[in-house]
Amino acid sequence: MAVDYAALKAGGFMLQKQKDTFSLRLRVVGGNVTAEQLETIAEVARKYGHGYAHLTSRQGVEIPFIQLNDIEEVKAELAKGNVFPGASGPRVRTVTACQGGQCCPSGRIDSLDIARELDKRYFGRALPHKFKFGVTGCPNNCLKAEENDMGVKGCMVTRWNAKACVFCGACERVCRRKAITISDGTISLDETLCNHCGRCADACRKGAWEGESGYLVSFGGTIGNNIQKGSVLLPIIRDKETLFRVADAALDYFAEHAQKGERFAKTLERLGWDGLRETVEAAFYGNP
Repeated sequence: MAVDYAALKAGGFMLQKQKDTFSLRLRVVGGNVTAEQLETIAEVARKYGHGYAHLTSRQGVEIPFIQLNDIEEVKAELAKGNVFPGASGPRVRTVTACQGGQCCPSGRIDSLDIARELDKRYFGRALPHKFKFGVTGCPNNCLKAEENDMGVKGCMVTRWNAKACVFCGACERVCRRKAITISDGTISLDETLCNHCGRCADACRKGAWEGESGYLVSFGGTIGNNIQKGSVLLPIIRDKETLFRVADAALDYFAEHAQKGERFAKTLERLGWDGLRETVEAAFYGNP
């Protein structure tokens, strides 16, 4: 019986250099794995692999040295512990994320929540080439959002309330970008320097700085043989509905315009950015 290696790869079983031996990529969302899942992975690695798992650069978990004849048993045993194969090939891959606002004091968004919703909506969708999402909780950018085909970065839009301000200078001191200056009884914010980290709002004890969380989205990033930093095309997005509308539009644009085997960055390099910009702007403003 012929072996469909392409189908196995699409289902997370990546052929190793050893004959009929595979490294199984597991489905991990936002880097989170439960204790139950870890126990299951360990047991399967001991029984069917070489007793270890590999942590990939994109928060994935792989079990190497799975034999062809064991694949169905491996999938069945993993499923008992709520562990499932991931994806490879030309499709939406595992969504990566930092811990974000759940744990990190700097986090402006719930990164894991966004990653789970992105995964639920898009994971495994077939495309001309692979497509990667990355979600980082704040401008510290631990997840390196701009390295992804679509990166989501948590941020904060701040407003200064002069009536509440006592001009203590805390906001000016904590601003790492030197975007805030106090002079002649007023505060100035240089928008060209501000990266919307929200540290000013955190530092203010009088409520003179008010903040609202949002999403800063970049497109067309890639890493590896051809490195391209993603570009921001839109204002800060304030709600998840708009964020996912923009994500829908970006994926549809890639699916429609990319050539087979062409990454998003190469599509944009070939066609220019105007078409994507018009598409995501229409989604951002809610235009049909």
